[in-house]
Amino acid sequence: MVSRQRILLAALAAAGVVAGVVVGWSGLDTVNGCGLPANRWPSESTRDWVENADVVVVGRAVRERESGREKLAVGAYRYDVRRTVTLVRESVLFESRLRGHPAVGDSVDVAAPGWKEPRSGGVLVPQVTGDAPRIEVGHVYVLALRRDGDAWRGIGEGGVVPFDGHVVGQGEWCGQTVTTDDFAEGERFGRHEDDSLEKVTLGEGVQAVERELRRAGRG
Repeated sequence: MVSRQRILLAALAAAGVVAGVVVGWSGLDTVNGCGLPANRWPSESTRDWVENADVVVVGRAVRERESGREKLAVGAYRYDVRRTVTLVRESVLFESRLRGHPAVGDSVDVAAPGWKEPRSGGVLVPQVTGDAPRIEVGHVYVLALRRDGDAWRGIGEGGVVPFDGHVVGQGEWCGQTVTTDDFAEGERFGRHEDDSLEKVTLGEGVQAVERELRRAGRG
């Protein structure tokens, strides 16, 4: 079985950005193919999305802010810096009937991976974690979100699809920009039985995503 992280590392390699990810962000536990995932909830398949997400939305990331920091006692970094990203909700594609949750308004704040601050100072190092997608300002996503305490979070390392231009597989992935061709190249290394949302809708738009969510909900 070929792992999802290998698939997306291949996609990043096709985009010519793996070296930047590995050198710049070494040692991170990462989301969406940047390293070892740590899913909070299952997120690999479209069925996982409808079973574990409270909502699936199309959202455009418009701003980010620091939302707290944790001092680290040892190591090369002085602080873990938390980050919250505000997305303008463009549409809601799915809403779960399994759990109660707040409604998603015209904008939604999402807890997202932040940064590490080196003890030596200098530029903050971006964190990418398997608990949630890294969401970069200026990009559009399809996001499977779940309410966790008082925050919205991605359900796991498979719970985000780049969606710039409303095209599946085009946009930001692991802090880098990929195209649908990069995605297709990465998927050549995937499992034949892979039914992830981005694989079955690659290069398509909103209607295809809604179609697959409906199918998964009936399964």
